[in-house]
Amino acid sequence: MLFTTQVFLLGFLPLTALVYHAVNSRRLRLWVLLAASLFFYAWWDVRFLPLLLLTGAVNYGLAAAYRRHRRRAFIALGIAFNLAVLGFFKYTNFLLGAVVTALGASYAPLDIVLPLGVSFFTFQQISYLLDLERGQVAAYGPLEFACYVSFFPHLIAGPIIRHHELIPQFDGLGQRHIDREMMARGLGLFAFGLMKKVWVADQLAPYADAGFAAAAPSVALAWQAALAYSLQLYFDFSGYSDMALGLAGLFGLTLPVNFDAPYRATSIREFWRRWHMTLSRFLRDYLYIPLGGSRAGPARAYAAALGTMLLCGLWHGAGWTFIAWGGLHGVAVCCNRWWMGRGFALPAPLGWALTMLFVVVGWVLFRADDFAGAARMLTAMAGQGGVARADEDGWSLLLLAGALALVGPTNLGLSRRDWLYRPALALPLALLLLGTVLRVGQGRGIEFIYFQF
Repeated sequence: MLFTTQVFLLGFLPLTALVYHAVNSRRLRLWVLLAASLFFYAWWDVRFLPLLLLTGAVNYGLAAAYRRHRRRAFIALGIAFNLAVLGFFKYTNFLLGAVVTALGASYAPLDIVLPLGVSFFTFQQISYLLDLERGQVAAYGPLEFACYVSFFPHLIAGPIIRHHELIPQFDGLGQRHIDREMMARGLGLFAFGLMKKVWVADQLAPYADAGFAAAAPSVALAWQAALAYSLQLYFDFSGYSDMALGLAGLFGLTLPVNFDAPYRATSIREFWRRWHMTLSRFLRDYLYIPLGGSRAGPARAYAAALGTMLLCGLWHGAGWTFIAWGGLHGVAVCCNRWWMGRGFALPAPLGWALTMLFVVVGWVLFRADDFAGAARMLTAMAGQGGVARADEDGWSLLLLAGALALVGPTNLGLSRRDWLYRPALALPLALLLLGTVLRVGQGRGIEFIYFQF
C-alpha cells in the first residue's frame, strides 16, 4: 500500500487513527498498531506476510535464548539468518549470474520477487541483535518487539530505527489523549512530505526517464536528466521519510530524522552525514567502527571507509553499477579525509560546487541500468552528445526544485514553526492538502524509488 494512494489517505489512515485513539489502553493501542501494520504490509502481497512474521519470531526467539544462556552463537546465528534472508531474495540472481557468466555460460534469472522493505527490516533486526550482545538492550516483550519491527510508517523504506529510539516510547501510549500539538505537527509534516512526493518528485520523473532512455542523448538532455534524477531521488526519498515521521506523530511517536538538506553539503563526508542519516549511522556503528574506524591508523581507516561504502552500494542494489557507485563514494570519502587531515580547505562555494558535481555524476551510475547506459549519459554530459535542446518546461521545474533543495526551508523545519498552525492558515493548508489527495487519484501513482532497494 502506497502512502500516495487514496485507499491509504482516505481509508486505511483515518480508520487506523480513529480506532487507535478510541482506545486508552497501552496494550490495546499496540495491538491496533500491529494489526494495522501487518494489514498494511499484506496489502502489497500477502504471500510475504509470513516472511515478516517469521523473521520477527526467529530474531526474538534467538534474542531470548541469548539472554538465558549468554552464548554468542545465538547472536551469530541470528545475524546469519537475517543475511541469508536478504541474500536469497536480493542477491541470488546477481551472484549466480556473475558466476555463470564468468564460466562463459548463459543464465536465465530465477523468478524471485524482492519483498518490500526486506533491506530495512533485516538491518533493523541485525542492529537489535548486535546491541543485545553489547549489553545495550532491555528486556522487551514480544508485542513491543513485533510493533518495533513492523510499525507501518517505517516498515518498507525506513528510516532504519534502533530499538531504543522507538520501543521505550510505547510506555507512554496508555494516556487517554496524545499530545495534540505533536499530532498537529505530525499531520503537517506528513502533508509536506506528500506534497514533496506528488508535486515535485513525480513531476521530475518523466524528464529523468526521457534522458536515461535516449539512445543518443544530447548534452542538454543528458544534463537535464541527470539533474532531474538527482532532485527526483532526493524529493522522493526525503518525502517518504517526512511522511513516516509525520505518521508516527499522529500516533504519539517520534522517529529519527533521515535527511538534513544534503544538497547543501560542502564536502562528500558532510553529504553522507546529511543523506539517509539512519543508514549512514548504521554503517558507521556496525561496520566502519568494527572494521577499525579511525582508531587504528590512517591505512586502516581508509580501508574501512572503502569497504563500508562498497557494501553500502551493494545494499542499495544487486548490480555492478551499485557496487561501482559505492566504491566511487568510498574513494571520494578517503580523498576528503586525506585532504582535511592535512589542514587543507576549500572556500565553501567551491567545496559545494565540487561536491554536487561529484554527487550528480555518481547518481548517473546509480540510476543507469548498466555501465553502457551510464557511459552513454556521462559522455553526453561531457560534451559528446550534440547540441539538441532539452524540454524548456523541464528546466523551469529543475530551477524550482533546485531552489527548494538548496535554499528553501526543510519540511521538518516548517513543521516546527508555530505560525504554521494559526487558525487563519487552516483553510489554505486544508485546501492544498485536499488538492494533493485528489491529485494522487489521477492515473497510476509512481512508486517510491527506494521500494526497489
